[in-house]
Amino acid sequence: MAIRLPGFIDIHNHGAIGVDVNSATADGLLHVSEFLASQGVAGWLPTLVPDSAEAYRRVIDALDDAVERQRVRTTSQARILGVHYEGVFANEKMCGALRPEYFRKFSGRELDDLPTPQYGAKMMTLAPEVEGGVELIRELTRSGWIASIGHTHADVATLRAALDAGAKHLTHFFNAMSGIHHRELGVAGWGITEKDVSFDIIADGKHIAPEMAVFACRTKGIESVSLISDSVAPTGQGDGSFELWGERISVVNGTTQNERGSIAGSVITMLDAVRSMLCWGFSVEDVAKMASHNPARLLGIKLLDSDVVELTDGLEIVRTVIG
Repeated sequence: MAIRLPGFIDIHNHGAIGVDVNSATADGLLHVSEFLASQGVAGWLPTLVPDSAEAYRRVIDALDDAVERQRVRTTSQARILGVHYEGVFANEKMCGALRPEYFRKFSGRELDDLPTPQYGAKMMTLAPEVEGGVELIRELTRSGWIASIGHTHADVATLRAALDAGAKHLTHFFNAMSGIHHRELGVAGWGITEKDVSFDIIADGKHIAPEMAVFACRTKGIESVSLISDSVAPTGQGDGSFELWGERISVVNGTTQNERGSIAGSVITMLDAVRSMLCWGFSVEDVAKMASHNPARLLGIKLLDSDVVELTDGLEIVRTVIG
């Protein structure tokens, strides 16, 4: 008997099939949208890593073009739902695969340099402990952005100030944040124990051990967890060596690594994340919440009944219906 789920919503995706969001054209973004639809995704948030102002302007223009083309014709592509800026204001000690030379500090006007699309959600992952970080969160919240905490080593007092300012979500939980220690709560411990905070995770068994993913999700509560892919351009292209964000990265047995030895995003899709969670013992209903309902709620959008992904009992795609 087939398994039917709402179309997946991916709020953190840097690209796939050779297309990197930071350098994408409108055609490239639509090409990714077609690929994602084939993997059960009904909507996605193209995610930018730190880059130049010129690069941002070019990509946002491409996003607007791509969205306009999706709006004027029926399409089998995953809808582009806005933009996600990851790590523009990040802690250099928690940079992961991001490029610190493009990191910024907030003094009051830096948001003016970040173009936004004409349509859709605006999300930003930032470290609240950077200079001006908590005030940045206030400004983002006032301006209708979704502020998410990530690439951070903030202490609990700063995290509480960030929450009060409007940051109620954490990006790729456990990754690029301080962990749990028995004498220090850490960002991860705070994220699990703070009832008003949600988080997203990369369920590939590589970024987080399966046992830790199960522990975190069950302890936090399914209603507060979203699945993400954190997909990068090599996704869908197999193992090999690739150029990404100004350096070479390798993909070996489905694991990415940059020249500095850091994991550089993932090469999974939301379908892979769904398969992982089902295999790790979560119910179909729980997975539907984590892959569709919760990320849609975070973005403030309504799931469409006409967006459906159908899987076989063996978790292979039968079809994705969008609209």
